[in-house]
Amino acid sequence: MIQGFKAFIMRGNVVDLAVAVVIGAAFKAVVDALVADIITPIIAAIGGKPDFSSLNFTINKSTFKYGDLINQIISFLIVAAAIYFLIVAPLNMLAERRQRRLAAGEPDPEPKAEDVQLLEQIRDLLASQTGGTPGVTAPSPSPRPGV
Repeated sequence: MIQGFKAFIMRGNVVDLAVAVVIGAAFKAVVDALVADIITPIIAAIGGKPDFSSLNFTINKSTFKYGDLINQIISFLIVAAAIYFLIVAPLNMLAERRQRRLAAGEPDPEPKAEDVQLLEQIRDLLASQTGGTPGVTAPSPSPRPGV
């Protein structure tokens, strides 16, 4: 049981997720500072109220504090915009550009490892000796008969 837990914890996905959580927490601190020190004063200059956390209304002696919700929504929108415009959009643009190059028949500009290049050369040599087409692999026979 302990071995299974150790294997689970040491898997790459769990470690990657832990790193992402730590980086996300640090990024949240940066965004909170951006909201508190830059965005909120700009909103205050335009709207006249620097902090929305004091906004509330009362119904039948019950106070509803909606101002902090507005602050959190602004913070969330800034985080979402930062992630989209700084990470998602550029990666999508790079992936689209790569797909267009590959569709046009241009070779992939990423250099292949030396061992991969050698394996491709061996494959092409074997294909030329057996009369096959270089770069095209035939389906391998099933290891189980009848399948």
